[in-house]
Amino acid sequence: MSRLRARLGRFDGERGSALVEFTFIALVVFVPLVYVVAGFSAVQRGVFASTAAAREAGRAIGTAPDPVTGAARAEVAARLAVEDQAVDATDVRVVYAPAGAGCAAAGGYAPTLAPGEEFTVCVTVVVRIPLLPQFVDANTATGEFVVERDRYVDG
Repeated sequence: MSRLRARLGRFDGERGSALVEFTFIALVVFVPLVYVVAGFSAVQRGVFASTAAAREAGRAIGTAPDPVTGAARAEVAARLAVEDQAVDATDVRVVYAPAGAGCAAAGGYAPTLAPGEEFTVCVTVVVRIPLLPQFVDANTATGEFVVERDRYVDG
């Protein structure tokens, strides 16, 4: 037993250093890691929200009887889909593009909802990263959904 005490006595000068090392590692490694995970989760939630919103808006306008009703339904459907992903629905933009043009050309096109018409619904959602100021809104997620109206509809 005396040998064990003699061996442990050599480490008396390092008493409490594990607590200091753990605190240092926690501050330097774990806090930034938690922030990165939270930021990535916010971005991924925004991507899921924009994709779901585009799909739901496309389904809403694709089954509407006329373009005015369809646009109103698409706006409501997109906002509901974004809110379902726990993203602030105040920064949601729904625009349309002609078939094959993609979301880069969206904005000037208005679907007529003619039988057999194809168009793309593009929904852009502003993604807020935690702890960044509100004016930093360069992070956007865009969802895209291609709508093809049924060729055999009344109207």
